[in-house]
Amino acid sequence: MAVLSKGKVKTCGQLLQEFEEKATSIGPAQKLVFDGVGERDVYNIAAPFEDEGELVIAGRVEERDSEHSSVYFFVERDGKWVPREGAPTFELQDPFFTFIKGELVLGGVQIFPHPEIEDALGWRTVFLKGGSISELTEFAKGPDGMKDIRLVELPTGGIGVFTRPQGEKGGRGKIGYTKIETLEELTPSVVDAAPLLEGQFIEDEWGGANEIHVLKNGLLGVLGHIASFDEEGNRHYYPMIFAYNPEDGTYSDIELIATRSRFEDGPAKRPDLVDVVFSGGLVRKENGRATLYAGISDAEAQKLEIPDPFSKFE
Repeated sequence: MAVLSKGKVKTCGQLLQEFEEKATSIGPAQKLVFDGVGERDVYNIAAPFEDEGELVIAGRVEERDSEHSSVYFFVERDGKWVPREGAPTFELQDPFFTFIKGELVLGGVQIFPHPEIEDALGWRTVFLKGGSISELTEFAKGPDGMKDIRLVELPTGGIGVFTRPQGEKGGRGKIGYTKIETLEELTPSVVDAAPLLEGQFIEDEWGGANEIHVLKNGLLGVLGHIASFDEEGNRHYYPMIFAYNPEDGTYSDIELIATRSRFEDGPAKRPDLVDVVFSGGLVRKENGRATLYAGISDAEAQKLEIPDPFSKFE
């Protein structure tokens, strides 16, 4: 298995400059059209996955002026994505999925009244599992205050867990990693104790893992995001990737794979969220290309054709 050498930490600005200088063949972008949810927005989708012989997309559905959302499961009908008949919905944000020992594992962010700060919300990551969408039941929660916990079945056995603490340990948000043997070991204390991957983010910026791909050589391809504030308080979220070696804990430098300008123009939930691309998932293809599925400006969902960012690690 390859040993990955790291360079120095890079800021969003440096990564953006590197990305623009590469001038890779990106595009076209396409908006996903959703129907059957009234006037609500659908964004921060996961990549499509197969359930009971049919392609399904899980998406965050909410009113433009609200943070209270539901996760719906959509199927494509005549070019539009509509809620799957009879499928459950969950009061969660930002859905993600993986398969572990052949079983579907779905996660999302649950919000709740903050226990200490009046009129504020707290959040945690919730995990469900089942043989199919219709059988999903909750089995674990992450620590309060942590999003972007992602699981992956390791080719050598066991389960890799990517974490993202904030606060005293993680600042605005850094990525950690640990390994468990079974899903029963996924507890808040185990997640909290995961060591951080050092040298990925400066203190004023943050990031997290969104989806994990097992590469042909056993490396883990991490699709994630890196983010920053500008002087006006606007948020800037960029889709990024890096490769992680679960055998020795080495990892490659972060690289951007797209920017908001590469997607179609569209609305934003708030003025400070215009330049936000939230990496939902990546579908790798045989021809060296990939399709990136993303939430755009916290208001809609799009997909974008890009070069497969993980092929060079294989």
